[in-house]
Amino acid sequence: MSEHKKEKVSLVSLGCPKNLVDAEVMLGYLSRDHYEVTTDETQADIIVVNTCSFIKEAKQESIDTILDLADRKHDARCRLLIVTGCLPQRYQEELAKELPEVDIFIGTGDYPRIAEIIAEKNSTSEQLCYTGDPNFIYNDELPRLQSSPHYTAYLKIAEGCSNNCAYCVIPALRGALRSRQLASLLAEAEQLVAGGVKELNLIAQDITAYGKDLPDKPTLEQLIRELAKMEGLKWIRLLYAYPDGVTDSLIELIKSEPKVCKYLDLPIQHISDPILKQMKRRSGEQQIRTLISKLRSEIPDIAIRTSLIVGFPGETTEDFKKLLQYVEETRFDRLGVFCYSREEGTPAAEMPDQVSERIKRERHKKLMRTQARVSFKHNRTLVETEEEVLVEGYSEETDLLLKGRSSRQAPDVDGLVYITAGNANVGDIVRLKITDSSDYDLIGEIICQV
Repeated sequence: MSEHKKEKVSLVSLGCPKNLVDAEVMLGYLSRDHYEVTTDETQADIIVVNTCSFIKEAKQESIDTILDLADRKHDARCRLLIVTGCLPQRYQEELAKELPEVDIFIGTGDYPRIAEIIAEKNSTSEQLCYTGDPNFIYNDELPRLQSSPHYTAYLKIAEGCSNNCAYCVIPALRGALRSRQLASLLAEAEQLVAGGVKELNLIAQDITAYGKDLPDKPTLEQLIRELAKMEGLKWIRLLYAYPDGVTDSLIELIKSEPKVCKYLDLPIQHISDPILKQMKRRSGEQQIRTLISKLRSEIPDIAIRTSLIVGFPGETTEDFKKLLQYVEETRFDRLGVFCYSREEGTPAAEMPDQVSERIKRERHKKLMRTQARVSFKHNRTLVETEEEVLVEGYSEETDLLLKGRSSRQAPDVDGLVYITAGNANVGDIVRLKITDSSDYDLIGEIICQV
């Protein structure tokens, strides 16, 4: 493609941060192949939708987005609509029939070939589908065009999952656990930090499984210690830690290493032993209670985020009451709740005693109401304390207020801190005095730069 006739490509990425990293790699390949990246879909010659199909709501969002963007082929300049990621990996044949507007489908293992697949499409009018084995894992030598703000990035340390929870389709979509080499991760991290990244968010389906599949058995703790040596890197955040993989040595490292955020994303999914057993989770009620007690004892200021599933097959009223009581007494700092989604091909989909959608929604609402009260009370205890905050820009509500996140708030999923006094640049880390709070957000004034 000649330089003076660059086509413009726009990419919409749905789903989790792990998906976002895949999207950034695709953008890297396209940019390297002389495509111009634009965020304005109306100006794009090529539109890529990177999809999620983890649960029913994610699938519906993906389909709605595809149909919406398909209109661009009629009312704008778009000539190619490409659908990538988990949805085509899972439903290639159905999508090809139902969505003739889509020109190319690319699965989770073929996305690095996006530029060459587009080149192939340029010489045929046929719809193309590439959804082979989902066994690709990228490394630091492949192009990646960072789409997140310059000061923060995700570091995907492994791909796939071998936990095989009864409700989960990830192993079918992404394959078994494949850890990246330690040297590759450190090289990529160095590139990101050299580009201005101050916060690295470590992600995988289960970060605590990192290295178990590699011959030299590197550990998560080893990776964190090496990352902490990097000058310019200020925060290391740990996302998606499987409870039985949180070791004493990891707890000690979170406690003692200043660069590791006092934050842990620890999806427990439930607290009732019969449900956990049905889910094929390895941690039972007592192990979960012991771990959270230990975390809070060793690291009193740690923020613990968890994810829960309501309405799993066989969940009785008593099971749910136990979960609700546990949320009230444990007082998680952050909480996400999902209604169980019956996914074909998973063991849970064939289980008896499926719970109605109405009951799932009711239980979801009750849990979130409970968590809102817990969060509000917790945030009130932070008033008059001090927090380190990463400044992210101006509030959407008014350009008179800066906004940011504390070291105990992850991007996109947790609350924000609104700054009512003091000046700072985007990407600065400042010390704030917290002056007020709401259910999920904090309000404060800048004391000084960090």
